Amino acid sequence: MRQPLIGISCHYDAARQAWLLGEAYAAAVYRAGGLPVALLPGDPGGAAVILERLDGVILAGGVDVDPVHWGEEPLPGCGEIVPAADAFELALARGCLQYGKPLLGICRGMQVLNVAAGGTLYQDIHTQLTGVLKHSQQAPRSYATHKICLTAGSLLDRLLGCRELRVNSFHHQAVCRLAEGLRVTARSADGVIEAVEHVDWPFVLGVQFHPEAMWQQSPVFLELFNALVQASRGEKMPGNHYVGV
Repeated sequence: MRQPLIGISCHYDAARQAWLLGEAYAAAVYRAGGLPVALLPGDPGGAAVILERLDGVILAGGVDVDPVHWGEEPLPGCGEIVPAADAFELALARGCLQYGKPLLGICRGMQVLNVAAGGTLYQDIHTQLTGVLKHSQQAPRSYATHKICLTAGSLLDRLLGCRELRVNSFHHQAVCRLAEGLRVTARSADGVIEAVEHVDWPFVLGVQFHPEAMWQQSPVFLELFNALVQASRGEKMPGNHYVGV
């Protein structure tokens, strides 16, 4: 069976001046039957060329997205930004949205997806919202610390086979105004958006949690990577969605 090439965005370590790819992302892609490829930011104009050579994309976690990309000035709660990562990943996301390339956005990656499609983010949910849960957990990455509720009939619901799920949480930015063309498919109890998917493309999915850190202890989370690899091969998605329309 063909092993599709899955590009994974890298995280910049300023102290080491190095672009890094977390082992957990690559391990999940390998386990799902894909071949992971590290994507190093370069000229955003080259994103289209890169996408032509890939079968699917994971926009991985990382630091904050610069609020300049949705027309805001930075608030005190906004954290570290990496301009090169923003420019490159936004270009990748827009390319996937234009051509329907299978895309899984994880944590920051879901936020990048929403901004690329024209939406906005909360720069810091703990100062911009009231009554929020603890979304920056102080617990092992594999440990689930809060519950999310999934939308019935959504792709996420069909892949995971449940309406409620406990997940890990490592973020303080979150989707604010949802972009046109996306729909919310999961929320936490405080109303924070925990998953989105595209209304037309078969597999353009974003999750606010980190499934790559959980699948070895909770195999249900591997279904997200299985589905990405299947979509990248051109296989049918659960329900009435088809790849390659």
